[in-house]
Amino acid sequence: MSVGNLELGWVAATAPLWPLLAFVTLGGVMLLHRAPGERAVVRGVLGALWLSLGASVAAAAGLVWNHQDAWVVEVGRWFSSGEYTFPVTLFVDRLSATMMVLSSAITLLIGRFSVNYLHREPGFARFFLLLALFASGMQVLVASGSIDLLFVGWEMVGLTSALLIGFFHERTTPVRSGLRAFTLYRLCDMGLLMGAVLLHHFAGTAEWAEALGARAWPGPAVALAAGPATALGLCLMLAAMGKSAQLPFSSWLPRAMEGPTPSSALFYGALSVHAGVYLLLRVAPLLQRSPVASGALVVVGLLTAVHATLVWRVQTDVKSSLAYGVLTQVGLMFAEVGLGLYRLALVHLVAHACLRCLQLLRAPSVLRDELSRRAALREAKRPTVAVAHHVLPEGWRRRFYRLALERFSLEVMHERWAMGPLLRAGQWMDRMERSWTGALSGWKSAPEKAPAEPKQAPSSQSQSTGVV
Repeated sequence: MSVGNLELGWVAATAPLWPLLAFVTLGGVMLLHRAPGERAVVRGVLGALWLSLGASVAAAAGLVWNHQDAWVVEVGRWFSSGEYTFPVTLFVDRLSATMMVLSSAITLLIGRFSVNYLHREPGFARFFLLLALFASGMQVLVASGSIDLLFVGWEMVGLTSALLIGFFHERTTPVRSGLRAFTLYRLCDMGLLMGAVLLHHFAGTAEWAEALGARAWPGPAVALAAGPATALGLCLMLAAMGKSAQLPFSSWLPRAMEGPTPSSALFYGALSVHAGVYLLLRVAPLLQRSPVASGALVVVGLLTAVHATLVWRVQTDVKSSLAYGVLTQVGLMFAEVGLGLYRLALVHLVAHACLRCLQLLRAPSVLRDELSRRAALREAKRPTVAVAHHVLPEGWRRRFYRLALERFSLEVMHERWAMGPLLRAGQWMDRMERSWTGALSGWKSAPEKAPAEPKQAPSSQSQSTGVV
């Protein structure tokens, strides 16, 4: 691996910086209770996205032009603790350069589309604020030089995802859907956190260039033993399953369509839902040392693809159909990674992200055109459902149809076993905090009691009064 070409390396480092600068600037203005105009918001955010795209293209072109395997750019140091320092490094290779260009191009496309789509929307500035934060987080995620920095971008993407699901917060359903997605994110992100700790322990470093080997992606297998590689692979697999909505964490994806159409296309058609696949592709040398983790990926991916295909066939709205179509293809990508077809999975990811993004952006117009055509031709017919008519017997067809219509009851299970207990625990802690705070404030503000006055003996007149 060659480490050089400092100028282009620093140009690549500015790809996540420009959207972050737009986020800080716009957020500062909004914190001052100023209402920026739509034109100023669009110029600031879209200008930053154009600069980010230029930096990503320059990095990818420089990588190809100079025939280099990768660039390692040390931006600086975050903090130091004893002998350990946390360096902020970017790792630009074939995989990350491809994802940087894809992420910046699609984010810019969504931003431009949203200018007209959200015109005069009360949350116009808030949407673009979160769009800038997502663009920066996605660039950090795909260009990170260590698993620690990847975790930072991972959390930024997850936070903006949940906030944009609940964008229309005046209604209860979007807020609850955002909480559902955020809850499952939190549960599965424990896998990424544990993976970072184990990588520090087993490899002695969190840098991709040192832990995974200094070879061109996907590279040969790492020098770890099968046991540590399996533990690391399973932890990272859990994180990828949550972000990419694989079984059994699939119920939040159709509910995530409660957000605006541009955010649905950006997050759940193009980029965020593929972040789990990118993580698995990044640790491909690790998966080569773990047949158990690779086999688990194949099983999870194929089960998700079958589940999503059955559910997709009975959906009655276009967004849910597209959501389960996304799950089918992402499940196949998981299986491809498990089988060692890393380059095929990357090509599949890029092609699918572009296709689904355009389909979701076009979905409302297609639905309106179809309804207009049916009204004009008076052909309003009930949609036909085909669930393996020529493969399964009649009884099994009815059972599968009912299960698919109920989405295999995953939402009920997540509500009962994941979201419900966590919300109840949070409410209990809130009540305890309020009671403790109230008791403490009451104890501090309570006035000192005056000494009790001695009771006077009743007078003789009062004693003499009575009933004769």
